[in-house]
Amino acid sequence: MTALYDLAGQYRKLAERLANLDLDAETVADTIEASGLTDEIQQKAQGVLMVAKTTEQYVPAIETEIARLQALKKRHERIAAGLRDYLKHNMEQAGIHRIECPLFDISIRINPASVEVFDEAQVPKELLRVAYSVDKTAIKVELKAGREVAGCRLVSATRLVVA
Repeated sequence: MTALYDLAGQYRKLAERLANLDLDAETVADTIEASGLTDEIQQKAQGVLMVAKTTEQYVPAIETEIARLQALKKRHERIAAGLRDYLKHNMEQAGIHRIECPLFDISIRINPASVEVFDEAQVPKELLRVAYSVDKTAIKVELKAGREVAGCRLVSATRLVVA
């Protein structure tokens, strides 16, 4: 059984050999068709796509399992955070700031001061950050109109379309 990449290589070599001969396009096409490579490549392509489609059928089940595990993770994180809050609250209520035990040293500490912005409109302009981002849509319009944009260019790629 020949691999698709081997068939593609054979096809390319045959096409290159025929291109070097002084043959018309119909003769080249007939010769390639008579080689059987086109049919073999079509069969391999169908097989590859069938494997791809078979593999894709697992995606919904995987996504469902990911969602279930994420929900489970969040639930366990909430439980752990709730237990820590419960412990902290009760230690503060009792006036206990430190507990030493064989597995843990538990203590309540004051966090460093942090900034709380309660009204952004009142913050002086010199203390605001400006975030710039590239407007690719506008750049594309400029480039398609034939104008140069420093540091930019239009690029094209290929994609496989299965209809």
